[in-house]
Amino acid sequence: MFIGHFGVGFAAKKVAIKPSLGTLFLAAQFVDLIWPLLLLLGFERVRVDPGNTVVTPLDFIQYPISHSLLAVLIWGLIIGGIYYFVRRDRSGAVWLGLLMLSHWILDFITHRPDLALWPSGDAVYVGLGLWNSFIGTILIEGGIFFGGIFLYMRVTRARDKTGSYALWSLVAFLLLIYISNIFGPPPPDAGMIAWAGFAQWLIIAWGYWIDRHREIK
Repeated sequence: MFIGHFGVGFAAKKVAIKPSLGTLFLAAQFVDLIWPLLLLLGFERVRVDPGNTVVTPLDFIQYPISHSLLAVLIWGLIIGGIYYFVRRDRSGAVWLGLLMLSHWILDFITHRPDLALWPSGDAVYVGLGLWNSFIGTILIEGGIFFGGIFLYMRVTRARDKTGSYALWSLVAFLLLIYISNIFGPPPPDAGMIAWAGFAQWLIIAWGYWIDRHREIK
């Protein structure tokens, strides 16, 4: 799941009014934002294995610190707690925590059984394996993405031309990355995956830029 997580971030603006779109993206994608660093430090492992699933060539060998259910719940409490401490917005803090959980739920739907329920050697691994269906993945992830944009457009409007250009250029950028990931060649190694993953922080910054040029209807 990639654009689906950002679709949930877009949709969350419908109920989480005060947090910036960048903050909503940060919560929805947080575990994938810290995952590249954990890969480079050797705490988590992935390998390139073409044919591992129909959609992705990645074999997620070990990533309990970022992606186990228990870890995601803890990360959600931390992120939500930090936001509440800074903004004193209880509703926003709760929604950020739920966005963190949404990441695990969407990964549970798409991944094969490689998601740990808790970060230890005796953990149970789960996953419904939607990535084994190309059409199913496109329909569900695309539906979440475009549905999220629709909800975001329903609740916000552009303050100026930048508010429109910034939004639609991000949508095009995310779709370009998604198409490249699906139809492009597999990455050469895990190190390249990690370094490319850091580029996701650009999308978070992009979300803050968009939100500064849009307002609640």
